[in-house]
Amino acid sequence: MGLFGIGKDDDPEAAAAVEEAGVGAKTANAIVGKLMDIGIDGLGPLDSVARVVDEALGKKGDREKAIDDIVRTHIKMGAAGGFLTGIGGFVTMVASMPANIAGFYVLATRMVGSIAQLRGYDLSRPEVRAAVLLTLVGADSQDLLAKAGVVGTGRLAQVAMGRLPKAAVMVINKGVGFKLATQLGSKTLSRFGRFVPVLGGGIGAGVDGFLMNRIADHAREEFPAR
Repeated sequence: MGLFGIGKDDDPEAAAAVEEAGVGAKTANAIVGKLMDIGIDGLGPLDSVARVVDEALGKKGDREKAIDDIVRTHIKMGAAGGFLTGIGGFVTMVASMPANIAGFYVLATRMVGSIAQLRGYDLSRPEVRAAVLLTLVGADSQDLLAKAGVVGTGRLAQVAMGRLPKAAVMVINKGVGFKLATQLGSKTLSRFGRFVPVLGGGIGAGVDGFLMNRIADHAREEFPAR
């Protein structure tokens, strides 16, 4: 599901961070669009959400146990890092995004999509996909919903189950794409670049595993069983 153009007037500070990282708005949108497509529909050796869900259900026989299994697997994969760098064409497709960041968000998207599907949400609907994207940005999701004019309980399940105007979905997707693109800002990367090589890969693995677990907890809370 592609994202749409982001102007500097939408968020000047974020725009500056994107420019500082050398990532244009169109590139940022294309990256997130591809991450959504790959994370949900799968690519090469990376299974789709549908297959991940089917396999977990077949193994566990219970939806909540299947979710637990999927979350554990994705935390391990996120911590391992570099998993997606071997997929043909993937690195080229998201060349503007560091491979570990691209891989992390693809895995997080697939994990959240799996949780949503197992809880009864239809991933073919644009509102559900928008809600999955919003889960990736944590507390910022409420600001993005406000900008899109979506009012209500503040739960992402409301977004997923609603019938939002196409324009609102566009604004949500655009905002999430911008937020994720700013993760490439040189200030953020300089912090990681300064410490991770010295401290070793174990620190990076621990951070990625922690962040994946936090996203999983957020998804469980935001997508209650229907």
